[in-house]
Amino acid sequence: MNELIANDRQRKQLLKHMILQLHKGAAPEAVRQQLADLMGQVPYEDVVAVEQELIAEGLPTEEVLKLCDIHGAVLKGQIDDSGARTAPEGHPVHTFIQENRALQLEMAALEALFARAAEGYSTDLIYEIADHFNALAEVDKHYRRKEYLLFPILEQKGITGPPTVMWGKHDEARAKLKAAREALQALTRTDQEALADSIDLLLRPAADAVAEMIYKEEQILFPMCLDSFTEGEWARIQAGSAEIGYSLFAPSAVWTPAPESLAAEGTAERAATALGTALTGRIQLPTGSFSLEELTAVMSTLPFDITFVDAEDTVRFYSEGRERVFERNLAVIGRKVQLCHPPKSMHIVQQILDDFRSGRRSRAPFWLTVGGKFVHIEYFALRNAAGDYLGTLEVTQDLTGKRQLTGDQRLLSYAKE
Repeated sequence: MNELIANDRQRKQLLKHMILQLHKGAAPEAVRQQLADLMGQVPYEDVVAVEQELIAEGLPTEEVLKLCDIHGAVLKGQIDDSGARTAPEGHPVHTFIQENRALQLEMAALEALFARAAEGYSTDLIYEIADHFNALAEVDKHYRRKEYLLFPILEQKGITGPPTVMWGKHDEARAKLKAAREALQALTRTDQEALADSIDLLLRPAADAVAEMIYKEEQILFPMCLDSFTEGEWARIQAGSAEIGYSLFAPSAVWTPAPESLAAEGTAERAATALGTALTGRIQLPTGSFSLEELTAVMSTLPFDITFVDAEDTVRFYSEGRERVFERNLAVIGRKVQLCHPPKSMHIVQQILDDFRSGRRSRAPFWLTVGGKFVHIEYFALRNAAGDYLGTLEVTQDLTGKRQLTGDQRLLSYAKE
């Protein structure tokens, strides 16, 4: 047993050493040959563990993101997933993989169109390419299901490195797809002969970013999740998937977990339900009280979204209004708020929390345009009577309509509407 453990540790140390060689500028091909000579095929769980260790030991996430494509290329064909489980039809992982197959068909069609572009240019050709890029942009739903449903569970299990890195790669792919689509729109209005340059500089790199993510998902992420998640966790992922939506594939089969596999998990859920049932009295506040039903209705009717983050930076509550500005689901509860944001904005979130905790600030307002809506977001520090920090309240509101208001709408005007 000790020999097996030692070999496992040695294998991971070798892999870490090789990735750090890339970080220091070693040639990828030389490292690939070292990898093949010394290790043969690398178990996917080693790749996950080493990536996690590198971040924990201080290698900046931004550096890991830069290295991700390089060490992903070096490891291509070297990752051993022979022992990984497979997912039955209708299972969330099966759906993810079928979406990947649909995305790959779009990319194959694009490669054929790129070949045609070398022979001549036409407006119709550009429109055909644009249609396929519009289809590829549907991958956003695929990525959001990972970010909001898979990543929180991984984080709860102490696996924070790979989700952080992968979310960063999602954002890179999104940016490349956006740039590709904008370039195609410009081509339909201007010089069509710029298409060749666009293919090399923008279009093919965008498609490649999607292709690389498919490889990372199927070689590393999905096997890891299948090995780590419980049936109950997969059931919750499936329940939240339809709300976010699917990418180029709609599952027709319905997967249901085996009842006996949910028995142990159900015990905890029944305990939580019993606790909720016990709260039949009124909830007393300094200026009045609510029944639990009344308070739930109030929170669901607020004309804005609120999220409560406790003093330990853990998300504890969000309101469930009829018109949400941003998607949220129960997977976010218990998650560290820093991990609910893309890697590029994590440091800003941390700065706000640090300023609130220290007392330097008590509010942080932001506003932006999202999907044609003018959205106002404001963070408020929560403190008790003694001034001790209790957490942060996030308030998000769509102010598009309110910005257009003019004149007066008084109470006496109600009857005239």
